[in-house]
Amino acid sequence: MKIQILGSAAGGGFPQWNCNCDNCKGLRNGTLKAKARTQSSIAVSLNGNDWILFNASPDIRTQLESFRPLQPKQGKRDTGIAAIVLMDSQIDHTTGLLMLREGCPHPVYCTDMVKQDLSTGFPVFTMLGHWNGGLVWNQIPSHDTYNEFQVAEVPGITLTAVPLSSSAPPYSPHRNDPHPGDNIGMLLRDDATGRSLFYAPGLGRIEEHLRPVMEQADCLLVDGTLWREDEMIHAGVGDKLGVHMGHLPQSGEQGMVAYLDTLSHPRKVLIHINNTNPILIEDSPERAVLTEHGIEVAFDGMSIEL
Repeated sequence: MKIQILGSAAGGGFPQWNCNCDNCKGLRNGTLKAKARTQSSIAVSLNGNDWILFNASPDIRTQLESFRPLQPKQGKRDTGIAAIVLMDSQIDHTTGLLMLREGCPHPVYCTDMVKQDLSTGFPVFTMLGHWNGGLVWNQIPSHDTYNEFQVAEVPGITLTAVPLSSSAPPYSPHRNDPHPGDNIGMLLRDDATGRSLFYAPGLGRIEEHLRPVMEQADCLLVDGTLWREDEMIHAGVGDKLGVHMGHLPQSGEQGMVAYLDTLSHPRKVLIHINNTNPILIEDSPERAVLTEHGIEVAFDGMSIEL
């Protein structure tokens, strides 16, 4: 199973267009040892030709241009994107659908709640219906703890959707009334080899039902948004804590690093990294802590094969 990191940053990318925090300023000035990053998205394939796109970032056009297997190679109009899976309905993960309108119809897999949001508060399904059939919805079940399904366009991978505790986007009609399916993690298993990936770019807390999934996975690609709970306040760019943003910080006794230390089997990679996070700086003390604990930091263009 081939996993391509198309984008590894949180919303706004790195550097963020309107941000002058120490990280963004340092990257622009060339004074930091760091790489620019686009907004979070991955693609997965078995044969290297037919790919499942997980989330459609606002930066999707740049990401497609940087990864040849997703570019046209046969007909006059073509793409390596066989299907699209949405983990949530956040703008950072769905705006790219508008950029893909010339290639409609696209099979899109998402939960009932995500479909509802993308038909009401941000009506992408409705809007794109005017482009050659638009988005063809396939339901991801979200009524149980573990929800197995197949993506018909890319056979050979069993996907298991795992509900995560999180809020719907600010524009959602049920923003203050969370439902199962607002946000999911995804276990992907290669049917032929049994090798598996657990992907969860948004992870506010690690609930009990997640441990068996994370223990069995060969690779974890999980939320790396913030280093510290009060990072936005500390950086002088916001007033929200990590808990209010739906992201578990890496540091602290109850943080992501401490939890990942309890898992011995999987390869551990952080993705969806906010522009304020010091782990973006390759020679920072915080990056050294991750290296000491055997945790990697995803970057645009990173390839993982299981």
